[in-house]
Amino acid sequence: MRWLPGLLVLRHYEARWLTQEIVAGLVLTTMLVPVGMAYAVASGVPGIYGLYATIVPLLAYAVFGPSRIMVLGPDSSLAAVILGVVLPLSAGDPQRAVALASMMAVVSGVICIVAGVARLGFITELLSKPIRYGYMNGIALTVLISQLPKLFGFSIESDGPLRSLWAIAEAIIGGRINWVTLGVGAGTLTVILVLKNSKRIPGILIAVAGATIIVGLLDLASRAGVSVLGPLPQGLPAFTVPWVAYTDLVPLVIGGAAVAMVSFADTSVLSRAYAARTGASVDPNQEMVGLGAANLAAGFFQGFPISSSSSRTPVAEAAGAHTQLTGVVGALAVALLLVTAPNLLQNLPTTALAAVVIASAIGLIEITDLIRIFRIQRWEFWLSIVCFVGVAVFGAIPGIAVAVVIAVIEFLWDGWRPHYAVLGRAAGVEGYHDITRYPDAQREPGLVIFRWDAPLFFANAELFKERVIEATKSAPTPTRQVVVAAEPVTSIDVTAADVLVELVQALRSDGIELRFAELKDPVKDKLRRFGLLAQFGEEGFFPTIEAAVDGYLRDPRAGKAA
Repeated sequence: MRWLPGLLVLRHYEARWLTQEIVAGLVLTTMLVPVGMAYAVASGVPGIYGLYATIVPLLAYAVFGPSRIMVLGPDSSLAAVILGVVLPLSAGDPQRAVALASMMAVVSGVICIVAGVARLGFITELLSKPIRYGYMNGIALTVLISQLPKLFGFSIESDGPLRSLWAIAEAIIGGRINWVTLGVGAGTLTVILVLKNSKRIPGILIAVAGATIIVGLLDLASRAGVSVLGPLPQGLPAFTVPWVAYTDLVPLVIGGAAVAMVSFADTSVLSRAYAARTGASVDPNQEMVGLGAANLAAGFFQGFPISSSSSRTPVAEAAGAHTQLTGVVGALAVALLLVTAPNLLQNLPTTALAAVVIASAIGLIEITDLIRIFRIQRWEFWLSIVCFVGVAVFGAIPGIAVAVVIAVIEFLWDGWRPHYAVLGRAAGVEGYHDITRYPDAQREPGLVIFRWDAPLFFANAELFKERVIEATKSAPTPTRQVVVAAEPVTSIDVTAADVLVELVQALRSDGIELRFAELKDPVKDKLRRFGLLAQFGEEGFFPTIEAAVDGYLRDPRAGKAA
């Protein structure tokens, strides 16, 4: 039952919740339909497939997902990634685009499930907040640019956000704007933005329904050339294996992996936020499995990659959701719409769907916290800007690669060139401290206490050796012993161990002994496996810095150093 948390909820389900959840599910449906179709179009597939990507995944997550009120479905943060893969490979063929998008969902689902079973839910934490901000701001800009032609009522052919922006500017200057289409789209966008903070008024539903009614009553599709959705196929999504060409596999795998990382990063953050509010706990690995199962369901039932929704989940919560049953009701209501009234949405204008996506993209943009980051740590702010430019210039997929590379460099940098310090005893302060912070700190003659604030590994081992030797040469008195304050050293690898041997030999040639204080037992065990304990002997290790200093002072050579 650990792998089926949705079924586990049924054991403790309270009957008084049922009416509330049915109502909440119906309220949720009013957002699932227009938003799902809008993100489908933004992802490069026909709008109906946005509903297909809503129905079965919600049912799958209700069984495998650990978060009780999480709502999954098509999402704006994935639209640019999906479009970046589907658009160049589909060559304008809608059915081929659907197959490609579905296979991306399958790849993403498999990656998420494997990572969840392998308990790799921590991997998304490798992307720091500034990098995530930069990436999401770039995605928001890319999505917004992709929807501008639909908002203005024309089409363009271009590759990449900057080229698209240039093509849009040329079309506007060339007088290709359909002013009726723009009026409908701009009106829809205005209503959404005005009502977006209202929990009681469904702004998206009102805006999209209003646009649909106006276009239908005035017959703007035929009279003014306003593009509309048209009749939807009747019936439910069928189980379909998304066959793709062998040559498409590499970009699909790359895109699916990117989708998996982005969707799980979003889902885990939202899941933790709601778990904290309800006092519950959510297993991130099971969250990954639930997300993977939902994406597999989307891929095999004519859908495309999905993620959690930061806009639909609050709607479900505000409407009275207690468990995954709200999502089930919403999925069944969407299915009922497709079976009984598929023509209800035939006059829905695509410019209104573009307005929905643009409003969502605007909501993705983060500025306030970036200003805070700029004030407190500017280099991280510029990291965010580099990620933003990478996505905006090169597109979503290369932008993800840029974000991952920067994340790895950022992760390694602190260990590659870490902080280090020579320590002394400061007056009035317990313990030993950095002499650059406490210039009057007392140092024992002939003794250097050196602290290294990182694990010892191949990238920083030579620097460690250089800095220790440098500290011995710059000491105010001839050095007889070096004590490494090793509490921050959490690990050591083979390369660093070999460099440590070289350091011992170099120091001994100058008559200096190397000692360790506060070295963790797991690191000491590694030194034993590497055969290095014989180099130091058990007398070379001390439980505290104070013990190491006392041991030095008891050494007859300490007096000579003085």
